[in-house]
Amino acid sequence: MPAAHEHHADSSPADVVGDQIDAALRQVQERTRATARDRRKLVNVVLILSAQSGLAAALAWVVAHELLGNPSPVFAPGAAVGTIAAALGQRAQRTVGLLLGIGLGIVVGDLLMLLLGTGPWQIGTIVALAIASALVLSGGSGSLVAQAGGTAVLISAVSPAERDLEIPRIVDAAVGSGVGLIVVALLLPLNPLRLVEKAARPVFSVLTSQLRETAEALSERNPQRAIRALDRVRGMGTDVSRLRDALSGAQEVVLISPARWRRRRPLARYAHAVGHMEHFVRDVRGLIRRAATTIEHGEPIPDELPSAVNRLAEAVGLFRAEHRADRDLDLTRKTALRAVHEAAQAYTVDSGFSGNVVVAQIRTAASDLLRATGIDTADSNSLVRRTAKNAERERDQARNTPRRD
Repeated sequence: MPAAHEHHADSSPADVVGDQIDAALRQVQERTRATARDRRKLVNVVLILSAQSGLAAALAWVVAHELLGNPSPVFAPGAAVGTIAAALGQRAQRTVGLLLGIGLGIVVGDLLMLLLGTGPWQIGTIVALAIASALVLSGGSGSLVAQAGGTAVLISAVSPAERDLEIPRIVDAAVGSGVGLIVVALLLPLNPLRLVEKAARPVFSVLTSQLRETAEALSERNPQRAIRALDRVRGMGTDVSRLRDALSGAQEVVLISPARWRRRRPLARYAHAVGHMEHFVRDVRGLIRRAATTIEHGEPIPDELPSAVNRLAEAVGLFRAEHRADRDLDLTRKTALRAVHEAAQAYTVDSGFSGNVVVAQIRTAASDLLRATGIDTADSNSLVRRTAKNAERERDQARNTPRRD
């Protein structure tokens, strides 16, 4: 009888259902706690961005009106708000697009108003031509096109048809963008580490939980459980992309904000780790896929194999915890090598092909995790090989030692 059935042999159907309900309730409670934390952090971000936008708009208007003498500096506060509202991590690029879009909208709008005059059909024509020009010149940049169209609307519907206003309006927009960047840098700049940690949480949570699920699937010989874990890890692409975007935004913050310069060193550690963690995610996908095949083919599964997968999950959890605490990553390294040690003890000539591939995937994943901790490629590979050889030697010695009755 398959071991998947043996696992429930001593349990009544009610017990099995009860365990499933308990597990579901725990997952709901964990999601509820995470959702509450996310909402609080989202409120903080909204308050900060709102305060920054309001102050930037007011300061941009004051600078353009009082210092530059523009009686109606519409474009200065608009550009300031647009700069702050640009996607975090892309403000420099978006600010350039914003200025180009505003400049294009101003030039096209003013020139066409002088030729066509004002009115409903003139507004439609001006906006259409401004957007067409932006699409042709930008290759489809959404920021530039939106700004060109919006500026053309303002020019044709609100601003008077006067000559020689193009340069003052472009200067207003540049002033507004500059004020926006200054406010972002000096007024309540976002915490770069918090941005990265928030984005990293789902990545590490999924890796840890699904490696543990895989270990349980191996112990129970439950292929469906392993397949569900594989599906969950395969769906991590969005989480990994968000982590990359958050890292880019955090690097922007520490670049332009003096108040956050002290965060550069811990952020550099995160930046180094993220690239290797992407490799680690691929390793884990391969590991879980082979684990499912091992179970489906009825291959031998030594006790050390699920234990090694659990140890790898533990190393991932420690990696995040030590990063958050800005501690040395020694415990993560030791735990990853312990996973290699246990996996090597599971490797035997009697093992099936897929089971041995799981062992190899654990070694590869551990090596990538070691590199994420700052160990170079040659040293990480050497540590993994040496650990595996020592474990195999211990295993062989234990098997060749005669038992004492």
